[in-house]
Formats: sequence, C-alpha cells, structure tokens
Amino acid sequence: MNVLDAVTADQIRTDLPELASGDTVRVSAKVVEGNRERIQVFEGTVMRLRGGGIDRSITVRSIRSGVGVERTFKVNSPRIDKIEVVRHGVARRAQLYFLRKRVGKAASLRERR
Repeated sequence: MNVLDAVTADQIRTDLPELASGDTVRVSAKVVEGNRERIQVFEGTVMRLRGGGIDRSITVRSIRSGVGVERTFKVNSPRIDKIEVVRHGVARRAQLYFLRKRVGKAASLRERR
C-alpha cells in the first residue's frame, strides 16, 4: 500500500450513496458567512464524476432563474454534509456536456427503472 493511500484511507467517506451520471441529487454543503455557518442545499443533475479515492468529485448542473449553474463538489470534503439521490436518470455517456445546450424539458433525462 502506498504511503499516501494509508494516510487518506480513514478520510474517505463511506456514508455516501452510489452516484452515476444522470442522477438528480440534493447536495447539502456547509457555507461560511462571516462567523456563522449554515447548510445550503444544491439540487441538480450529475453531469460528471471525476477521480477516485480522496480526489473524487462530482459536477452538478441546475437551472436557476433561467440560467444554468454548475457547481463542482469534492465528495470526501468535510464541507459536504450529505448527498441524497432524488432520482436515477438514464445516461448513455460518462459526461453529459450536451445538457448545456438544452433548455427546459429537453434538458431532462428519462428515469431508470
């Protein structure tokens, strides 16, 4: 086992659900404003999964006030309170960049059964 793997092994979270591209997720992230900390929920479609181990990250896309917003979250970060899967979508590719060109109903994916 690599030395880096041994150090990061206890920092990898095991309480997270299985994620895939196309899933609609609700990410609860801790946000610091001044000296206060609150939880901000970001809900959207998982566009891509990246990396493995401690470096794993997801990019989530949401439409806010008619504008597409993408946020990248480090999955194993202590700033992430929880991730819950709202629905599983059918995606035939790993990265769903084509969703950037689509608006409204065209940007939605079929649900996995």
